[in-house]
Amino acid sequence: MAVEAVESRTSVPASASFGPAVALSCRECGERFPLGPSFACVGCFGPLEVAYELPVGDPESLRRRIEAGPANIWRYAPLLPVPADVADRPNLNPGFTKLVKADNLARELGVTGGLYVKDDSGNPTHSFKDRVVAIAVEAARAFGFTTLSCSSTGNLAGAVGAAAARAGLRSCVFIPHDLEAGKVVMAAVYGGELVGIEGTYDDVNRFCSELIGDPLGEGWGFVNVNLRPYYGEGSKTLAYEICEQLGWRLPDQIVVPVASGSQLTKIDKGLKELIALGLVEDRPYRIFGAQAEGCAPVSRAFKDGHEVVRPVKPDTIAKSLAIGNPADGPYVLDIARRTGGAVEDVDDERIVEAIRLLARTEGIFAETAGGVTVGVTRKLLEDGRLDPSLTTVVLNTGDGLKTLDAVAAGPTATIPPSLDAFRAAGL
Repeated sequence: MAVEAVESRTSVPASASFGPAVALSCRECGERFPLGPSFACVGCFGPLEVAYELPVGDPESLRRRIEAGPANIWRYAPLLPVPADVADRPNLNPGFTKLVKADNLARELGVTGGLYVKDDSGNPTHSFKDRVVAIAVEAARAFGFTTLSCSSTGNLAGAVGAAAARAGLRSCVFIPHDLEAGKVVMAAVYGGELVGIEGTYDDVNRFCSELIGDPLGEGWGFVNVNLRPYYGEGSKTLAYEICEQLGWRLPDQIVVPVASGSQLTKIDKGLKELIALGLVEDRPYRIFGAQAEGCAPVSRAFKDGHEVVRPVKPDTIAKSLAIGNPADGPYVLDIARRTGGAVEDVDDERIVEAIRLLARTEGIFAETAGGVTVGVTRKLLEDGRLDPSLTTVVLNTGDGLKTLDAVAAGPTATIPPSLDAFRAAGL
């Protein structure tokens, strides 16, 4: 199908700049289309992603250029679908979060090769979603959208609300009606419209897809639907940062939470780009996906040896991962198998144990998704599928203050204000 056959109700201004991005490419058939607010191939209905002409040829110069950049994701602007002056525009400037060398946790788990936690709770709205939204906002500006929207399990709603407020755009976001209270407040406080939908995230996502095709959705940029190819590229910056923070080298093993699966697939894309650019040494790495047992369609497919991911109805405390029909599930399977990794899951009890373990050993209070990755890491080590002698990176994608209902905690003791009472308490 010819490039000209792509239809879009939104034209791309001639002045719009997408940096090194040159086209949208179908991940199934490879057909290329012009850059625009499109997310599915009109020929085979496969998902579209951004294709680039990256600055190959002088890795040392590129490395120096990156290192001289701002301490946020815009240091990687030469590798992203954004204009060169993106750092000067009003945005939340997420990224370059801490890579914590987790020696205390490593001792608990028996890891000898170096264990790191990439702690993305340090982003502006305290989750990795600020990265993907930052890229989507630039695409929305380029396409002339006036309203920023999304379907969300919570973190994305807050990230969209905050980014839209900063960019001077209207926001209207959609969430399942039963999200954690902390995430609801964070999504609502930025002054945009917040709409609860009766049903699961998958019901919310279907509704948003219908709204895009309706006149009511004219001028709306849905960051994870019609802007999804650009949105997804924000997750590559996790791969870039991890490698730069490791001294421009690949991790041997990385454990990534799986909701839609987009984050894991884009981390793999980012690692491959760094190899192709000569910024890191080309050597094997293994990627592991982590799911909650109560919503583990990709883990189940991996264990059963299937290529197709069968949808499930979510039932887990890890609501940020509660996507029963993950769009990128098949690609997660491909990457886990290609790299020699795996996709595993843990139950809610082990999620809570892992949240407490990470907090007790490293002072990091993770939300439930972080409990999933730490819990799966522990399980993989126990099963012998993670090599404890290799450098391992575990992702924490959000702040535990957003999921307080998952962990019961309180004062060790309540006493009168006297030394005798303190002695009597045995502390």
